[in-house]
Amino acid sequence: MEHGARLLLVDDDTDLLRLLSMRLSANGYRVTGVDSAEAALARLSIELPSLVISDVRLPGRDGMALFQQIRQQYPALPVILLTAHGTIPDAVEATTLGASAYLTKPFDAKVLLERIEQALSLSAPPATPASSDESWREEIVSRSQSMAELLAEARLVAASDASVLIRGESGTGKELLARAIHRASRRAAAPFIAVNCGAIPEQLLESELFGHVKGAYTGAVASREGLVQAADGGTLFLDEIGDMPLLLQVKLLRVLQERVVRQLGSDAGRPVDVRILSATHRDLDAAMLEGQFREDLYYRLNVITLTLPPLAQRREDIGLLATRFLHALAAKYQKSVKGYAPDALEALTRASWPGNVRQLYNVVEHVCALATAPLVPLSLVQRALRVPSLEVLSYTEAKQRFERNYLVQLLKLTDGNVADAARLAERNRTEFYRLLQKYDLNASQFRSENTAVAPERQE
Repeated sequence: MEHGARLLLVDDDTDLLRLLSMRLSANGYRVTGVDSAEAALARLSIELPSLVISDVRLPGRDGMALFQQIRQQYPALPVILLTAHGTIPDAVEATTLGASAYLTKPFDAKVLLERIEQALSLSAPPATPASSDESWREEIVSRSQSMAELLAEARLVAASDASVLIRGESGTGKELLARAIHRASRRAAAPFIAVNCGAIPEQLLESELFGHVKGAYTGAVASREGLVQAADGGTLFLDEIGDMPLLLQVKLLRVLQERVVRQLGSDAGRPVDVRILSATHRDLDAAMLEGQFREDLYYRLNVITLTLPPLAQRREDIGLLATRFLHALAAKYQKSVKGYAPDALEALTRASWPGNVRQLYNVVEHVCALATAPLVPLSLVQRALRVPSLEVLSYTEAKQRFERNYLVQLLKLTDGNVADAARLAERNRTEFYRLLQKYDLNASQFRSENTAVAPERQE
């Protein structure tokens, strides 16, 4: 339950109004009661509550008219309708138009409390400016217990200079957490430099990280400092550290040990003072066993581990995130979208989200682009959730998927002959074997029964 949430009760039955007010107040809610639709609209113009509970039969303008007015003026404000037996058809129609729930009098107080809690959990509270004490984590939207515990730990970690390894599935927001740690640290005024080790081609990554001197390689027409030097005094965030080639792992380890960086093609070193934060969605323990990641570097980077939960394990944050994204995207695209129909928001909270927060953002962008009314309907959310989206994959994941499929096709084409497959790929056989090992592919599995098991040709 969202303790302290403000509720507006609308009912012309003064006894029921008083009874409900007492019961809801006893359960931690702040309750305001009015006896007409006109009084409710006047109250809404003064202060927006978290939820409206209204009887359908009211003097003058009835509850259905009030509901429709609220939908026009405050489309994201949840409404629960209370109905007498004869007005049930109206209430059923209202739920199709976006009412959070309807209850038939007399109703069970427990059921009402459950409906209130459900409506509040699906609706995001109005955005409030972050206090100066919370500004370090302003980009991270959450109210879940798992994220609260993680952020408390991150705040403590930020005060030290220890290296931090951030684990989590793709799309969970590892870079956002790294930025938050930087902002909460003593290095906040210095640079924060982020490098995606999987997105930069292997032959360019060394130069990007450490810089190069003029003539260090073909095309190096001038000397250039690297990103490690650019982060001097601040924080260097190495995303997808598990994709860093072994040769560069050695050089990075040397920088961490000596606190000195050497440009590519130079013997001279320059002292640097950087804090290293790194992140991965890969299993580095398995990568070490396979010889793909250096154990000494792992222990240098993994002084402290923070693990971001997948979005499916923090469902109470989905409504907050979806609403924040919708408001930002509506402003960006100059759309008049203000919120979600309750059933649309519920569909978002129940989705599986294999692509985590990144996928949620893409889905919200999809519905925002196609929305034609202030309230996003369920049908539009369902459509967006069904659309397979390439954007759900990170660049690294897309590249790895392509590489593996490419290798499989080559091995099928050559009946598992590594020499022939390597020749077609224009790679030497040693490098090709390394690629097969990376993706746990065994060439012998691709040899047909008729293929003679003869030694492969030596090159």
